[in-house]
Amino acid sequence: MTPRGFRKNEDAAGPLGPAVPLMSGDDARRETLTLITSRVGDAPVRKPFFLDGGTDIVSACRQMAAAGVTDVLVRGGGGDADRLGIFTTTNLRDVLLMDRPPASVTLAEVAAFPAVTIERGAELFEAMILMLRHGVHRLVVCERGQVAGVLRQLDLMGFLANRSHLIALEAAEAGSVAALKRAADQIAPLIAALHRDGVRVEVIARLVGELNRTVFRRLWELVAPEGLRENSCLIVMGSEGRGEQIMRTDQDNGLILRDGVAADTAAKATAAFTAALVDFGYPPCPGGIMASRPDWCRDVAGYRRAIGQWVHGDDPEGPMKLAIFMDALAVSGDAELLAGLRAHLARLMSDSDAYLARFAASVNSFSQDRSWWSRLPGMTGRGSAEVDIKKLGIFPIVQGARALALKYRVPDLPTAARLAALAQMGRITPAQARDLSDALHFLMGVKLDSNLRQIEDGRAPDNLIRLDALGALDREGLKEALAIVRGFRDWITQAFRLQT
Repeated sequence: MTPRGFRKNEDAAGPLGPAVPLMSGDDARRETLTLITSRVGDAPVRKPFFLDGGTDIVSACRQMAAAGVTDVLVRGGGGDADRLGIFTTTNLRDVLLMDRPPASVTLAEVAAFPAVTIERGAELFEAMILMLRHGVHRLVVCERGQVAGVLRQLDLMGFLANRSHLIALEAAEAGSVAALKRAADQIAPLIAALHRDGVRVEVIARLVGELNRTVFRRLWELVAPEGLRENSCLIVMGSEGRGEQIMRTDQDNGLILRDGVAADTAAKATAAFTAALVDFGYPPCPGGIMASRPDWCRDVAGYRRAIGQWVHGDDPEGPMKLAIFMDALAVSGDAELLAGLRAHLARLMSDSDAYLARFAASVNSFSQDRSWWSRLPGMTGRGSAEVDIKKLGIFPIVQGARALALKYRVPDLPTAARLAALAQMGRITPAQARDLSDALHFLMGVKLDSNLRQIEDGRAPDNLIRLDALGALDREGLKEALAIVRGFRDWITQAFRLQT
């Protein structure tokens, strides 16, 4: 049964063949060059083969055999002539398991709708991310609004020389928690190789986010019974939900249960989920934001009450809990449970200027420690001290964008996407959106550099940056980025009329 809110994988059960070794350093570098320089149109895009949705399965198979194809694009059916779906040999297997003769079944009844599309001129990494996100093995390639062909996962893998996509494939097909851990262990070396070879940090973050969610989804399938999965929604939050966490610094996740499902029925599964993630190298959340904790494993009614308390209650942590929940992304199960809670939050915030100000005020939570600023230029004496780059730089950008997104009903989760949407709405200037996005990505890159050094030194990655470890260009870049952050804090203070 396909959970509501998620696309059916038209090829999910297809044979993958024998396991393939994942990657060497040279392999990853070759893939990096391919990702940087290639567009979708550079990969093998197969000529599309179309059939009408009203075609019966037997006739469709005859035509597919005559054309020598294993998939067909399905037009129309179901009363919508513009619908475009895809039918593969995996769908044919499902037809044969039906109680009706294949000649009485039409393509429109069994094809996967809608087909996932991508532009021919898009960067190749976008195709990888779309396949991971939607759990599909084929993308419909479009050019100037017209279908240009089909990009198959196997063709893409061949073009990339069979590397990072294998991590997702191994994770999706893992038959045990131990097998899934072997796939998850490949993510950190991939990050290091991609960063070493100059892939943009935002590209790495998006790719790693999709791989992490593949791991989380499969782990939940392995530890949670089917009945629980169908009556709940597993979510990731915070930087994981925004697609901005690269190295494993903590885990922010939760479980939304359908009303009527008792939380104690999920206790065993959520405990196993958290324990396995810890074993995989995802540290426990210091604030306890994990599905194994009662506050983050509730039914819909329980979350509605909690959201109301975060907004109207006197809990000083209420705004931060709401901020974390604002970044929630559905990973597995019924995504409509999360959608309903988002709608409830929007209704609560329809006339809450006072709360919005309280919510936005946290951009200044860590601004009182300015002593480090004077240490940047000379880097002598106390210049070897460590500063928390997340608190001083990343958080104010993220939280400011989050506050504006809450105020102006921007549905996007990634910070850069929120800023772009706000600029398009005229709420901030395009220059602000550009500078803040550039500053955010610079700070993420500095943090990633530090995390990789920490791992090489045998330390756990964290948010602390040693100022004496920065080169001259990074020191100047850090000063510029943090000047942008400081200006944005001041702008938010004025925009929300905060007390200074």
